[in-house]
Amino acid sequence: MKDRLINLLTAFETDHIGKTFPLNYCLPLYHCVSDENLPHIKHVIEYKNSKDFEKDIDDLSKHFQWVNWQEFKDFTSGNFKAQKKIALLTFDDGFREFYDIVAPVLERKGIYACNFINPAFIDNKEIMFRCKASLLIDAIGNKTTINREVYTVLSLNSNAAIEIVKNKILKITYQEKNMLDLLAEKLEFDFKSYIKEYRPYLSTEELKHLTHKGFGISSHGWDHPKYGDLSLEEQTKSIDKTFAYLKENNFLYESFAFPFTDFGVKNDFFEELFKNEEMYCTFGTAGIKLDSVKRNFQRIPMETGESAEKILKREIAYFKVKKLINKNTIVRK
Repeated sequence: MKDRLINLLTAFETDHIGKTFPLNYCLPLYHCVSDENLPHIKHVIEYKNSKDFEKDIDDLSKHFQWVNWQEFKDFTSGNFKAQKKIALLTFDDGFREFYDIVAPVLERKGIYACNFINPAFIDNKEIMFRCKASLLIDAIGNKTTINREVYTVLSLNSNAAIEIVKNKILKITYQEKNMLDLLAEKLEFDFKSYIKEYRPYLSTEELKHLTHKGFGISSHGWDHPKYGDLSLEEQTKSIDKTFAYLKENNFLYESFAFPFTDFGVKNDFFEELFKNEEMYCTFGTAGIKLDSVKRNFQRIPMETGESAEKILKREIAYFKVKKLINKNTIVRK
């Protein structure tokens, strides 16, 4: 029912997105852009190809004024007036395609972006647990039979369909991530060899080069945990460890973007975080929404299989529905 209503309202949204957009800032979120088959993310991220990404950027440019990090800070603190509503482009996870594909496009168009990274994976020392899940699903492929021990590890009946096995792998959490290494052993898949051959992440030197070119590099947590599932002590430890890396390399240490989502993150985390006077703001992934924590800004996920304009129209329609029932602000306890 809800989806049908949103679809109906989306169809009636005008093309004048810049005028109908309910906030004075737009925060698009991407992870990767590639024309290649990327087994480590294809089953967990619906990334766009270079043509579709460039069209997104061109379409967004019609409606918003792109800003860099300093301009975003000045705008949101009331010290900068823009000609249109602003947009700050963001990427997550530090995949090397940002260096190879995204940065050249943005340089050509004169557009800034900030990439929120997990230092645990930079220099390809390790690979994120969701990427491991994607690799295992890809390794299973269309097989009709797999090692029976895989079913045992997943606590599945040995007669379970392959699709059920894949779905169970996709549901493995950060806290259960060691299970993925055990499954790789049973499936005879070598994560270390894959990392060495494909080098999915940026290196520290590439990050420094991107900084020299004017792009932002900031915090996404140490190794991509879901913060709502961590204790306050674990949350703080991940943040502190990441910021030490950012400061050591002269990267941007004034912001933090939540991995996955900020759903379930309580006020005590923000109170603890903003004791650090160098911290300007944080970013969630809830789309067009306000937040009871005024310095926590929600971003719009752009990898849904639709164009940027369609995604924004849907988000605008959804915001209007939420506003009618006074549910367009995230209220934290």
